[in-house]
Amino acid sequence: MRVAFDVTPLAQTRAGTARYLHALLPRIEQEVTIDRLSGYARGPLGTMWLDLAWYPHVLPRRALGADVLHCPTYRGPIHTKTPLVVTVHDVAVFRRPDAFPRWMRSYSRVVVPRVLRAARRVLAVSEFTASELESVLGIPRDKIAVTPNAVGSPFTPEGPRADGDYVLAVGTLEPRKNLPRTIAAAARLGLEVRVAGAGGWGAVDPQGANVRLLGEVDDAELARQYRGALCVAYPSLYEGFGIPVLEAMACGAPVVTSAGGATEEVAGAAAVLVDPLDTGAIAEGIEAAIGRRGELRALGLERARAYSWEETARRTVAAYREAAA
Repeated sequence: MRVAFDVTPLAQTRAGTARYLHALLPRIEQEVTIDRLSGYARGPLGTMWLDLAWYPHVLPRRALGADVLHCPTYRGPIHTKTPLVVTVHDVAVFRRPDAFPRWMRSYSRVVVPRVLRAARRVLAVSEFTASELESVLGIPRDKIAVTPNAVGSPFTPEGPRADGDYVLAVGTLEPRKNLPRTIAAAARLGLEVRVAGAGGWGAVDPQGANVRLLGEVDDAELARQYRGALCVAYPSLYEGFGIPVLEAMACGAPVVTSAGGATEEVAGAAAVLVDPLDTGAIAEGIEAAIGRRGELRALGLERARAYSWEETARRTVAAYREAAA
């Protein structure tokens, strides 16, 4: 089987979608032949070119002759002669449109539902996202396959750990990551917050006497920060999965994350769950997680082992075969 695979997101981000691609591609290449296709993607004009030319016109032509075209985000063609598979990481732009740039809101509202209708199979990274696709966008459940994210090297409990007493916050700097409440909650406890993540949108500028900005760090440094943290705080307002939750648990760090939604699905009983809109609850969660460090470490390591990129690859290839049938 030959799969045309849009790898354009690798030029746009190093966050969740890029992690998904770097982990998934080598594994599915053991089962199918992959043609990696990429469009120009730098800057606002590059983004507009992608949305107005690459996805609707150029990519479908480049994919001709393949058995399947896989778009690993919901940016894709509306019309294509090649059977289309689309991965959806979340529907945050529909649930929380105020947290996204105007162009992304406009494009998503008009184009994304049509892309998903054109797809033969839609891959959702969690059961939560699958249910959101049904309820928000009306995608039939029998068209959706759940293919969860996972975690691998270097996110293991063994290895160097950063020094200091700190709470770690991880993620692209954007409004739904809820950094102001995380920072305020840690300040109530007199704790430093280290923030690891690339700049994003929404004018998010983490500030505070207890804040240390690490910026975008490589995976080895991120794993070192996870291992050394008193706890990892990830009370996001909306996620489709929440890879930092899984990475933190795989490194043995206790986790505080949002009750309800995808992050609770990922964490199960292996994290402290809090109301992300309540700064006091986040502070209490951080205090509880630090107090339960040994217990949560064991639970988290076990939980992280339940997720496997090999299983995700197997489910993805199965979706290809169903789409091409």
